[in-house]
Amino acid sequence: MTEKVTKKLLVKVAKQRFATNGLENTTMDDIAQASEKGRRTLYTYFKSKEEIYYEVMESELDRLADKLAEIAAQIISPREKVIEIINTHFDVIRETVMQNGNLQTDIYRNIWVVEKVRKNFDLTELELFQSVLTEGNNAGEFDVDNINLTADIWHNLIKGLEVPYVFGCIDSEYTKHYVNKLVNGALCLSPHCVSNT
Repeated sequence: MTEKVTKKLLVKVAKQRFATNGLENTTMDDIAQASEKGRRTLYTYFKSKEEIYYEVMESELDRLADKLAEIAAQIISPREKVIEIINTHFDVIRETVMQNGNLQTDIYRNIWVVEKVRKNFDLTELELFQSVLTEGNNAGEFDVDNINLTADIWHNLIKGLEVPYVFGCIDSEYTKHYVNKLVNGALCLSPHCVSNT
């Protein structure tokens, strides 16, 4: 096995262990045994289970970043891109948290750890918003006078709604309806920008 494949396997196994047992109840021995790689191999790649945990979360955020980049590259209107980016962000975060069992509790108990790990993702998402907002301005669809500030506000609004969205405190269909209304009301310059959805 190449180093890259081995590391990927270790992260995959660790994710399964964390999802089943939680961070606190998972040991490096558990991960080494489940991967059938041994402690020496595991410690070659990771110094601690916390380091593997960061890698697990980063891999999930990378998956989300890839999906958002795919939306930004689509040949659809900038308005549709903003709406799709926001809705996909919510859906993938919820899917990730719910699929990972005990990881769900750990993620929200260790919010400062999550903030540290998601720095790269946050920058990527901000750049995506900046790009799509610029595209909308250039097409005459948006009238955004401060791209960076607007991207920062949208990004932080989404982050603030993640926990209530994931745990069903706000209805997902209702949220999508209001995302559409907010985007249309806050960004759209011309009537043809607004959709009835």
